[in-house]
Amino acid sequence: MSFSDLFDSEFKTRNKGHFSAIVRVALADGKTSAEEKTFLDKLAASLEITAAEYEEILENPSLYPVNPPYLYSDRLERLYDLGRMVHIDHHLGDNQERLLEKFGIALGFTPSNVGYIVHKALFLIDKKVDLDTFIYEMKNMYK
Repeated sequence: MSFSDLFDSEFKTRNKGHFSAIVRVALADGKTSAEEKTFLDKLAASLEITAAEYEEILENPSLYPVNPPYLYSDRLERLYDLGRMVHIDHHLGDNQERLLEKFGIALGFTPSNVGYIVHKALFLIDKKVDLDTFIYEMKNMYK
């Protein structure tokens, strides 16, 4: 196995884990809306998830672990994706917020401040900020 194959494999595994986390959020209320399905379709394409992998992940999203990114900005980007999925429903059920906090911890945010981080993230997403603004605001929330 070449070095590039190893990198591609690790990248693919990380993308599957990220996609499965978002699928779990989408399925938290027991159903998937048309907006959620559209978002999942677009995200699968951008994460290079094949049709077969897509179906496998939809059937059993817990097969793939959440692989926390090393860089803080990458963790924020994943939180942004997850938060947008929660926001698509236009109503935040308790189950979805708790699930988002669990994924926040899995992404590497500390249990002591994950509630604040999720609250701030959802506030920014509700304001429809873009990814760059989201990352900037999240990095500067303690200043």
